[in-house]
Parts: sequence; C-alpha cells; structure tokens
Amino acid sequence: MVKWNEKKGIQVLYDILVCIIGSALVGTALSVFTIPNEIAPGGISGLSTALAYMLGVRVSVLTLVLNIPIMLAAYRLLGKRSFFYTLLSTALLSGFIELASFLPVYTGNILIAAVYGGVLTGIGIGILFLRNITTGGTDLIALMLHKAFPNVPNGTILAVIDGIVVLIAVLVFRKIEVALTSVLTIYFSSKVIDLIAQGVDYAKVIYIVTDKGKELSAVLNSSTDRGNTVIKAFGGYTGAEKQLVITVTRRNVLAQTLRLIHATDPAAFTFVTDSTEVHGEGFKIDYN
Repeated sequence: MVKWNEKKGIQVLYDILVCIIGSALVGTALSVFTIPNEIAPGGISGLSTALAYMLGVRVSVLTLVLNIPIMLAAYRLLGKRSFFYTLLSTALLSGFIELASFLPVYTGNILIAAVYGGVLTGIGIGILFLRNITTGGTDLIALMLHKAFPNVPNGTILAVIDGIVVLIAVLVFRKIEVALTSVLTIYFSSKVIDLIAQGVDYAKVIYIVTDKGKELSAVLNSSTDRGNTVIKAFGGYTGAEKQLVITVTRRNVLAQTLRLIHATDPAAFTFVTDSTEVHGEGFKIDYN
C-alpha cells in the first residue's frame, strides 16, 4: 500500500511537471508568435515585451525581474505552496522564453500570429490553472487590488490592467495595430483558459420529479458511476407525494443517463441545468 508521504511526493513531482509543461507552452508562444510580431499579450509578459523594445533588455530577464517583487508582495495571499509553485513557474517561464528564442519564429500574417500566440498561451496557463498554479504577474496584482477594493470584480481589475499594458505597448511601438493584435491574443488566450477549466469542471445537473424515487435511485447507482440524492416532495398543483432525485453527471454521458431515467419512469418530469464547477469525488479536487 502506498504510504501518505509517497503520495505527497508523487503529487509534488506531478505539480513540477505541470509547471514545466505549462511554462514551456507559454514561453514558446511568446518567443515564436508574440514577441517577434510586437504583440503585447497583456500582463507582465506584454509589459516586458514593450519595455524590452524600449530598454534593449531581453524579455526573459524583464519577466523575471518584474515578477519577483510582485510575488514577494503577495506572499501572504499565496501561502507556502502557491508561492513555491508560482516562483518555480515564473523562473521556468523566463528560461523557456530564452530557450524558445532559438526556435524558428513566425513573422507572416500578424493576425495568425496573434491567434496562435493566444491559443498556445491559453493552453499553457490553463494547464497551470488546473493545479491552482499561476505564472504570477497581473493575476497577483489583481488579487492584491481586489483585497483593497473588494466590491470590484477580479475580472474587471484584470481587464483594466491588461488595457493599461496594451496602451503602454501602443505608445512604445507607435503602432495602433499593436492594440488590435494584442486584444485578439488576450481574447483567444482567455477563451482557451476557460475551455480547459470547463472541460474539467463542466457538468450537468439532472433533476427528476418522479413517483419511483427508490427504483430510479437504484438504477442510477448500478448503471452509472455517479451518486444521487432523493428528496421527498409533493406536487404544487395536485398535492400528490413525489420524490425529487438529483444527480450530477458529465456532459459526455448525459444522453445515456437520460435514457436510463426514461426507461425506468417514462412519466418522470426531468430537467437539466449546467454547472461550471463541481467539487467532490469524481469531479474537482481542491489542492491546498
């Protein structure tokens, strides 16, 4: 039997591997697509791209230099685990930006560069987010500002920060195209991040009003890998006793689950809602 400390060691190794893969993807996106095309994809990476052009310093160096004081300022918000992995992913990101600079760069259609840069960045950050890891930067600034201004949503704060970064890049590069392509990269990056997050957590909640609660519960227990809850209920119009069966399932097995419900009780009243985040066995696990 695997001991607890061995499990913890495996989890640490897995987290480090995630840091390496995620940072490699983001670093490649920056060096191959965005930096050569003067695209500032928001955040510290975008700011570093603009400042590197102005100061003649490498983007990888500026990314590390700008991130470290932000992480130190946000240490209390992060906690030991998050601080360690954020520091690791930030250092790795700077290293991979440098390593990926030896790869062939894409300087063809700038719109294609913006899209591919955004998608690749989104995949990298999305993978890190799955383990509650970030590459630091503006995410941490947003957390600190949100603590000072709790009524302002994090998304709004991030949007304002990214807008300021893009504006700085436009002033530095003196090209309005920088704003257009940078916004495009930020848009695709955020969409891919959301898609990855929803791919893990996105689920369907099924509510079934039925006269056969016990039978339906038994069928769901035996034929699916999801549990269910049965609640006593009564019809608001008829006053008849009913049972409300609630179960959560993945969307890829929704059709099969609905067929089981119909086969067990064709008269059941069933409705389905979306859940973008589910915690518990078989779904999302919190990593402290």
